[in-house]
Amino acid sequence: MHRGQEGAGQIEVIAGGMFSGKSEELVRRVRRALIARQRVQVFKPLVDDRHEADLVVTRDRRELAALSVADSAALRAALSPDVQVVGVDEAQFFDAGLVDLAMELADRGVRVILAGLDQDFLRRPFGPMPALLAVAEQVDKMHAVCVVCGGPAHYSQRIAGGADQVQVGDVEAYEARCRRCYAPFVPPR
Repeated sequence: MHRGQEGAGQIEVIAGGMFSGKSEELVRRVRRALIARQRVQVFKPLVDDRHEADLVVTRDRRELAALSVADSAALRAALSPDVQVVGVDEAQFFDAGLVDLAMELADRGVRVILAGLDQDFLRRPFGPMPALLAVAEQVDKMHAVCVVCGGPAHYSQRIAGGADQVQVGDVEAYEARCRRCYAPFVPPR
């Protein structure tokens, strides 16, 4: 199937650690779809409150209009019947229903672009991302720069906060690390 062709649905996953450019790549792909005059909708999870609720914001301050939703059911309810491209940022924060929804949309001819962390701060698979990676036609694995050695970094090293898997944060709580420089986080007592 060719991208942009009417009815050529597919699932694209942009995965990797924090600070690797996942949201930047999502924004780039969605902007190209907008240039092609495709009907686009972008979503992000309600739990991601780092920026305005109606925007996906990249590290280099690029912005894209988005709708914050609580879960995959709310995302489904907000979909326009004529949508051609669906973008989802921070997909790891969604429930498992996102996988079935992505499959249904792609089967219907919609291009679905999802960006998210494939692993949590303990390097475990995160949320629906493993299943999304399994069903995607296209997977791009992004890497950041290790803040310790400067090598390619794939891990999100937690440096502050608690032991909960979901802890929305940025540079105050996480660093990009490579395998050699990664160290398991031990929360303060």
